[in-house]
Amino acid sequence: MASLHSVGRTIRVFLEAIKFEHTIFALPFALLSLLYAAEGVPSARVVGWILVAMVAARTAAMAFNRIADRDIDALNPRTRTRALPAGLLTTRQMSVAMVGAILLFLYAAWQLNWVCFALAPVALGVILGYSYSKRFTPLSHYWLGLSLGIAPSAVWIAVRGTLEPAPVWLTLGVALWVAGFDILYSLQDEAFDRQHGLRSLPQTLGATGAIRISRVSHALCIVALTIGGLALGAGVWYYAGVGFAALMLAYEQSLVKPNDLSRLNLAFFTLNGYVSIGLFLFALLDRVF
Repeated sequence: MASLHSVGRTIRVFLEAIKFEHTIFALPFALLSLLYAAEGVPSARVVGWILVAMVAARTAAMAFNRIADRDIDALNPRTRTRALPAGLLTTRQMSVAMVGAILLFLYAAWQLNWVCFALAPVALGVILGYSYSKRFTPLSHYWLGLSLGIAPSAVWIAVRGTLEPAPVWLTLGVALWVAGFDILYSLQDEAFDRQHGLRSLPQTLGATGAIRISRVSHALCIVALTIGGLALGAGVWYYAGVGFAALMLAYEQSLVKPNDLSRLNLAFFTLNGYVSIGLFLFALLDRVF
């Protein structure tokens, strides 16, 4: 019993370390792409392997990020309680989980189709490479955006075996959305990044300039999602969802000020969950009706 309790505790710590609940950010957009790519009810097999691939890819990326950033996290008061710097998990444990997730992702891609399998190493390069982007470019937010944004295009390829313009517009929209909220989230590390030579838009432009770029990114996100709807041949419910997302992003932007980050968690976690889930539900209505 003690051994089972220890294993259960380790799993709980690991899931917290990789912020497993944040899968909610990209998953609804992947399912949205699935709705339109399938042009009907997709097979349970395809849906199952898509979900396995997504969860495995994100797990691998987050585990790699925690390994790559463990020394930096130990210096930052905001992150020093994370599992690796706090000693709750070992680097070996995190590495084993990462390798396992990578192998599972590759196997899932192979189960979907040969195009997915051939492109799987490219996807891994993007999502794992993000962890080092903050060392050399203030545009790391957009690299993170691409890491999540490839989900709609990847799902389209999984279903159809080819890539078309519609999911590319969705990918652009998701990438701009993620970059916009990641810029806001990184405001709390502006001083730390500057002190330790890490790159971010707040570190480069200051809080005011970074917030402006975040707002432009979110505005362009809505434009990209709208064009994506046209390319999909979507109906009125889809555009209602885009309108809902625009309202949520406008509210999110109103909560964050250069000299007031007190409502940052509400802006980051709650509202962005509403954006992704809300747009998916509207798209589901669009496909149903």
